[in-house]
Amino acid sequence: MQWPAIMMMPSIDRYMTRQPWTTSAQSSLADAHELMHAHQIRHLPVLDAGALVGVMSERDIHLLRSIAGVSLHETRVREAMSEPVYVVAPSAALDQVVATMSEHKYGSAVVVDAHGAVAGIFTTVDACSALSELLQRATA
Repeated sequence: MQWPAIMMMPSIDRYMTRQPWTTSAQSSLADAHELMHAHQIRHLPVLDAGALVGVMSERDIHLLRSIAGVSLHETRVREAMSEPVYVVAPSAALDQVVATMSEHKYGSAVVVDAHGAVAGIFTTVDACSALSELLQRATA
């Protein structure tokens, strides 16, 4: 798709979820699952001493629940989280982030500021919202 000359590629910070819920690497999977359920979210950045170390997804938890002998109360998030994390800056171009997510089948990109702090998360749901907005603008 050729962008009109007056339309600039938006950055990811326009569409990301700001200040997302996070979990600790030492938390139990049960606690992470409860947090996801309470806030109706599917991805949790995982922090250890304030540093981003992984991502826990609802899909990861559901897979682990199906394995006999795995206790969500006894298993720590660190043992089940996905790493490395796909990390982008708030200024990252939307098209590049979406292309990378699609190519690697990532469910999310964690947005990290210049100091290494989690500033947001961009998920496939956010990508659908961005696509909807951009298509509406392009056909208006």
